[in-house]
Amino acid sequence: MTDPLLSLENVDAGYGDLRVLDDISLHVDDGEFVSIVGPNGAGKSTLLKTIVGGTTMYSGVTQYDSADISKTPRHKIIDDGVGYVPQEDAVFPDLTVWENLQMGGYTNRSDIEDRVDQMYDLFPKLEKRSTQTASTLSGGERRMLAVARALMPDPDLLLIDEPSSGLAPQIVDRMFDRIEQIHGQGKTILLVEQDVSAVVQVSERVYTLKSGSLDFEGTITEFNNSEKSNALGW
Repeated sequence: MTDPLLSLENVDAGYGDLRVLDDISLHVDDGEFVSIVGPNGAGKSTLLKTIVGGTTMYSGVTQYDSADISKTPRHKIIDDGVGYVPQEDAVFPDLTVWENLQMGGYTNRSDIEDRVDQMYDLFPKLEKRSTQTASTLSGGERRMLAVARALMPDPDLLLIDEPSSGLAPQIVDRMFDRIEQIHGQGKTILLVEQDVSAVVQVSERVYTLKSGSLDFEGTITEFNNSEKSNALGW
């Protein structure tokens, strides 16, 4: 049995003295699409930030590609093949779309123009806006640009925080279509989301997070057949 691409074992984490995550254990296998769902304030964003070294980790171990990254600086984690799309705006507002993509690929300059073209193929609207500054884009376009920037170094694992946040329903559908396409191109995806209806269309496995603790893990079928799918108003 091969080791998972990503695993967390008994992780407690938070911010300074504020403990947010309690005894988190999960895994993501190479090539999987896994989602973590839960209400606002459950700790979903904190979990992704912990993976990329953005929180205080009190105990436990995070492993990526069989290496312990619990104390690894964020830039090294990104260099080693983890892409991260935070919930907050992850673009440079005063740079153009093209310049943002160039900045996203700074750790891997080989074939960078080919990778920009690949992002334009994935998100055609970005090519039309290539000379516009990011500050002039719509909310949906900025989310597309943030995902494209995270893909520029060609990561093996993509972490995405609340891709539906603040977007109109039709834009959410398009975003998840693109994320599913990214997974189809061979990327491993770990996504956190409150919109369960979107998650069940694309994920292979689901964890549920409540008050900083995981309380369910299973396949989409198991999730749909469980009480968790109807909990908390979902």
